Amino acid sequence: MIHPTAIIHPKAKLDATVSVGPYAVIDEGVEIGPQCIIGPHVYLTGLTTIGSHNHFFAGCVIGEAPQDLKYSLEPTRLRIGDHNVFREHATVHRSNKTGEETIIGSHNFLMANSHVAHNCHLGDLVILANGALLAGHVVVDDRAFISGNCVVHQFVRVGTLALMQGGSAISKDLPPYTVARGDNGICGLNTIGLRRAGLLPAERLELKQLYRALFRNGLNLRAALAAAQSNFSSAPARVMLEFVASAKRGVCSDVGTAPEADPHEAD
Repeated sequence: MIHPTAIIHPKAKLDATVSVGPYAVIDEGVEIGPQCIIGPHVYLTGLTTIGSHNHFFAGCVIGEAPQDLKYSLEPTRLRIGDHNVFREHATVHRSNKTGEETIIGSHNFLMANSHVAHNCHLGDLVILANGALLAGHVVVDDRAFISGNCVVHQFVRVGTLALMQGGSAISKDLPPYTVARGDNGICGLNTIGLRRAGLLPAERLELKQLYRALFRNGLNLRAALAAAQSNFSSAPARVMLEFVASAKRGVCSDVGTAPEADPHEAD
């Protein structure tokens, strides 16, 4: 199960069912759960805990030091759940502080050359397509889809079932269920994703109405949010309302409108 050219620190902890390919390197602080596959030339380092049934394809670098000028070689952490796929040359960095973690949930798919920076939190069933880049402290909620060559600024949140079109870039929060287009723009709901996730027709209709109330009624977002709070009650609608209400960096705006600037939103 372990190729003779692999280099594994004697204090690394590998389940007996782990497979390790040629020229892989696994450092001291790494723990790997059952049925994981470590491909050729994979480098696992840092205080990295990996669950079960994860597959690391050729050239992945997982748990390396954060690209943060304030980082001073502290023993920081990365935690990975179960049933994740890391394709060729994907990179995931550990946290920049000892009291924090970078977290990858379960059933995620990180395609080739995607990057997850320090202190990011990915939920479950997230897809990062080829070349997608997440800066530090980004939070990506369950079932989000970040397409190829997308860029997400540090501290930004991506809501559940949100989708970023290829090459888009955001420095503001992307609300749940919406589709990002261009720079900090949204262009409607992720309708296909909503159906696949099993949302009922009535829930999808209410989300469509809520989207119009928040982003296409000509009001600034704070006023639109206040008006919508008492009019929408389904569980998915409440998720969107709570996400928008808690935004600290501002929220992406609809590409078809130019609402009055909200003085409380950050650039």
